[in-house]
Amino acid sequence: MIRKPAHLLTVDQNAKTVKGQKLGYLTGILYLAAADISGRNVCSMAELAGCKAPCLVTSGMAGVFPSIMRARINKTNYFFEAREEFMRHISIDIARLIRDAAKLELTPLVRLNGTSDIKWENIPLSIDSRTSKRIGKPEGEYANIFAVFPEVQFYDYTKIANRRDIPANYDLTFSYSGLPSFQKYVAQARDAGMRIAVVFRTAESIPASFLGLECIGGDDSDVRHTEPQGVIVALYAKGKAKTDMSGFVVDMPRRVIPLQVSQ
Repeated sequence: MIRKPAHLLTVDQNAKTVKGQKLGYLTGILYLAAADISGRNVCSMAELAGCKAPCLVTSGMAGVFPSIMRARINKTNYFFEAREEFMRHISIDIARLIRDAAKLELTPLVRLNGTSDIKWENIPLSIDSRTSKRIGKPEGEYANIFAVFPEVQFYDYTKIANRRDIPANYDLTFSYSGLPSFQKYVAQARDAGMRIAVVFRTAESIPASFLGLECIGGDDSDVRHTEPQGVIVALYAKGKAKTDMSGFVVDMPRRVIPLQVSQ
């Protein structure tokens, strides 16, 4: 039986999103159980990219407290087993975030894939009369959550390079992996002019450029949508990722695997 949580969004409990408040943003993040931890895979490219083991989930509170992981597994089961109710629930949380941000004179910012890689643009939802009253939006059928809140900026990181029909209020940053099996997807992302997030071993090892693209610092905040596309967002390893040798974390100097030309 699913235990329905009081809230799905976690608001500014991430060290980087808290920094976003200095830039004028209040950030709500949805954390599910990464990869297939719940028995259901929410990160389709995790195995291919080699990011399952060093996932961000190990660098946060879920890597320390089992209760947090249980809560994320419960949310994941809720998403798969009661999808329509889950989507209405997340819309209520977003409306609450909007109100809270207004009180603080901040701009709401939403990240739905805190520890997942779901194509939210492909998930429709129905707003019933009860939910409509709570969120202040017309009831009816919507193509996705972005259509319900066109005034809200959403953003995510993704390892899926060929996502299509991305709503105007949804910003995506491609997430790099150095594994040979993943290089054709890196090439697709670069050829498409996407912003690419790369995790380097240490802050000191971050180069001026990588893959022929300028590197900009990415650890000052998690506010990505204000940054240009076609650059490298340079991050440095944290948690268990510090000792990862899979290729997910980049060591410099090193021989970078040549990009394949995408077809």
